[in-house]
Amino acid sequence: MYYKQELGQIGEKIASEYLLENNYRIISRNFRTRLGEIDIIAIDKDELVFIEVKSRTTDKYGKPSEAVDYEKIKHILRVAEYYLYVNKIENVYCRIDVIEVIIDKENYILNHIKQCI
Repeated sequence: MYYKQELGQIGEKIASEYLLENNYRIISRNFRTRLGEIDIIAIDKDELVFIEVKSRTTDKYGKPSEAVDYEKIKHILRVAEYYLYVNKIENVYCRIDVIEVIIDKENYILNHIKQCI
């Protein structure tokens, strides 16, 4: 059985590998502020992408993306705005994606939901 933090780290590693295989350029992982955290910040062609990774061992109680509720969305938006501000990034297309990872022993299922917020 995975511990929650270990499961999250494994999910983020799987998501990062997936993104690199699909020609994303990862700028930052686990960008933290007092406002919250964004799991992965990457560039996809000409878009800056803020990515929330949700990992579970089963979807028995719902899809991992369903855990991205109103409060989580507010945190992601605030941290994304802060990231843009401190890095003086303007006039760039941005989007927020969610990557679901369901990990079952040695196998996993990944679902990338683009521009979901």
